[in-house]
Amino acid sequence: MSIVYLNGTYLPMEQAKISPMDRGFLFGDGIYEVIPSYGGRLVGFNPHMQRMQDGLDAIEIQLRIDRGAWREIAANLIERNGGGNLGIYFHVSRGADSRRDHAYPEGIAPTVYAFAFAIPPAPVADKAAATRYTVSTAEDLRWKRCNIKSTALLGNVMHYQHGHARGHSETILYNREGEITEAAACNVYVVNDGVVATPPLDHQKLPGITRLMLLEILRRDGRIPVQERIVTLAELHAADEVWLSSSSKDIVPVVAIDGRSVGDGEVGDVWLAAQTLYCAHKFDF
Repeated sequence: MSIVYLNGTYLPMEQAKISPMDRGFLFGDGIYEVIPSYGGRLVGFNPHMQRMQDGLDAIEIQLRIDRGAWREIAANLIERNGGGNLGIYFHVSRGADSRRDHAYPEGIAPTVYAFAFAIPPAPVADKAAATRYTVSTAEDLRWKRCNIKSTALLGNVMHYQHGHARGHSETILYNREGEITEAAACNVYVVNDGVVATPPLDHQKLPGITRLMLLEILRRDGRIPVQERIVTLAELHAADEVWLSSSSKDIVPVVAIDGRSVGDGEVGDVWLAAQTLYCAHKFDF
């Protein structure tokens, strides 16, 4: 039995009820975050909460995040669901109105929902143990506000399915100029001659929390050069190493793109060094 949080109450998931008039259900009108926890320790709690507040502000949901209260919800969900390795899902929709209307209604309370779910053990810095991704590529056909972590994820889901249906782990996306944006559910990095490059943040990309943490960790350490710049599709195909990152995956090596090997088709040394640093410092945030 999974215990969830809904509007101030902890209860079994099967007893949680949300109105069919909730705008999250009707419009995808909401914001969410997913935070991994290992042995009760949250990864990147503060930047996750900042991004959530940025998203709420961007779509004008009137809810100020009290980080202490959200941390307490996370701690309670971890305890009530047996601890271990859990992802914590936080979800805020605009709430339920009496009618369906595109305009933002006034005077309704946001719906606040959270639950915990089992995740694999924390990734480790070990080439032999690394999950090796193969990916497809596709033109990015999503909306132009991908920097908002909205619950309206149909565009991402369809792009993810593009890769999944072809037997791949992800789909890396590029815009009409042939520039890499991101993957369906991850940020993207290329490595050439020991230098890590990732596309700069803008409206085409989600500001990933693992991305934020990884870049700060690498720059603080100083041994692996990092660039935030335009990365082309041609450069992706010619890279020595390609990585993806997300909160649930840490950093994963991509060994093949569209059926062609990345570099020598093996997990790279720069990935190993970066994952080692990330494992050592990911609880610092």
